[in-house]
Amino acid sequence: MTDPLAAEARRLRVDEQLSVAEIRARLGIGRDRVYALLRGVPPPEWTRRPRARDDTRAEALRLRAAGRSVNQIAAQLGVAKSTAYQWVRHLPLDPDDAAAERRREHSKAMTEARWSAYREARDAAQVAEHARAAGVVGGLGERDLLMLGAAIYWCEGAKSKPWRRAVTIQFVNTDPGLLALFLRFLEVCGVDRTVPTYRVSIHESADAEAAVRWWVGRLRLPAERFRRTVLKRHNPTTVRRNTGDTYHGCLVITVPRSRELYWRIEGMIAELFRIADEVQGKDAAP
Repeated sequence: MTDPLAAEARRLRVDEQLSVAEIRARLGIGRDRVYALLRGVPPPEWTRRPRARDDTRAEALRLRAAGRSVNQIAAQLGVAKSTAYQWVRHLPLDPDDAAAERRREHSKAMTEARWSAYREARDAAQVAEHARAAGVVGGLGERDLLMLGAAIYWCEGAKSKPWRRAVTIQFVNTDPGLLALFLRFLEVCGVDRTVPTYRVSIHESADAEAAVRWWVGRLRLPAERFRRTVLKRHNPTTVRRNTGDTYHGCLVITVPRSRELYWRIEGMIAELFRIADEVQGKDAAP
């Protein structure tokens, strides 16, 4: 059924060019009902308000065409840099590649000048802290190597699960320093480097043979103990940073017939945990 006020509301809008507020006052109805009655009827031109920032945006475009940067435009017009950028981002500052390159080099030089002193102080502090920390370590005795080896294996090695009992020591890592430390742990436990088997796991896009040679030389491992390399399928859509000459994949160290050595590691870790809990309990006691 047609609303009896529809024709009158439309007449007031079209003929008398009234606003919504004026039509509401004339007919004594609510805003939502007025909008429903006027659906499809364009508002009078005089009721249209220009967007508050149209003039400012136009000025921003003019300044960009004149070669001003986003920072300069934002400062001159009193708007946020993000707003100025949104307005002019489709306009290149300078089509001259040489000029753009000069600006980038200048910006880089300014940044370097601003931060070089900080970086030098930071690097010097880092070197000094490394030296102090190295002095704390001193030498590594057999007990130290046993504790360290058990701890890093518990972090990075294959462990027994309730649904899968581990019977073989297997340690996987990409860090040659950590792997060297684990090999020293094995030696203290009576496992020479000729006993384990070694396997490289690496992306198929890398040089697998070169990686094997690198691990052999870096950790002084017997090449004949290396098994066939595992190649990981390369996904071209994945952005990987572990590429280039410094990427050598993971090294997998497997110790055959090592069930008792695994139990030994379990025992050391259990005792370390017990001591930690005991100390924590004493600290918490009133």
